[in-house]
This record gives sequence, structure tokens and C-alpha cells, in this order.
Amino acid sequence: MATKPSPAMRRYLIRLTTCMTLYVVLLFAVTSLFRHAPPTGALAWGAAVLPALPILGTFWTIFRLLEEETDEYIRHMLVRQSLFATAFCLSIMTVWEFLQNYEVLPPGNGGFGAAFFWFTGLGIGGMVNALATRGDCADDDEEAAE
Repeated sequence: MATKPSPAMRRYLIRLTTCMTLYVVLLFAVTSLFRHAPPTGALAWGAAVLPALPILGTFWTIFRLLEEETDEYIRHMLVRQSLFATAFCLSIMTVWEFLQNYEVLPPGNGGFGAAFFWFTGLGIGGMVNALATRGDCADDDEEAAE
């Protein structure tokens, strides 16, 4: 049985959808601009930063969810998921940088930066939470049956 999302979760989903829509639009627009009429100077800097802004907005969106969610258990699981994402990202980027420092890997990251690995970790953290709570739900079902 599905539960109705909290007001905080509904606001989060609206904010996240807005940020991701802006990201896709800006990414395609800026890529097209640089491919067909590359800007120079300050305009190049400004245009290149545009697709990053919705990603920053997504970080803010997640922070707002943590602030606005009133259910302590859900908030705990979101914090746990975010901490997992942070540890995952920092671990990958630390190893990556040492490999680059000792010239095992060439400079650059082919577009896979910290945000990519953080969001990947957020997804894995969500799966870890789901697996962890599966056992909790089974325990609750057994207690309810008794």
C-alpha cells in the first residue's frame, strides 16, 4: 500500500523537477552555443557556468527537504543517504586525484566530476536505506502478527 507523500516531499519533488528541467534545457542550449558560435571572454565564462546552476539548486533542494521534513525517521534516513553520498563522492574523488597526481590517469575527468559521483552515491545510499529498512519492516510485521 502506497503512502501519500508529505507536504515537504511534494515541495521537494516540484523543486527537483524544476531544477532538472532547467538543467537539461541549459545543458542543450549551452552545448549548442559552444558548438555553433563559441562565445569568448566573460560571456564564455557566464555561459559555461549556466548548466551548473540547476545542479547547485538541486543541492539546495535536498537541503530544504532535510529542513522541512517533519517526520524524524524520514529525515534520519535522508541524512543517512546524504552522508553515504558524501563519503562515496569523497572516496572516489580522493583516489581519482591521487591517480592523477602520480600521472597514472591523465588530467581531467571526462565530465565525471564530484556532483556526478555525489548523486551516484545518493542513489546507492537510497538503495542501502531500502535494504536496511526491509529488515525493519519484516520485524514490524512479525511483531504485529504476535
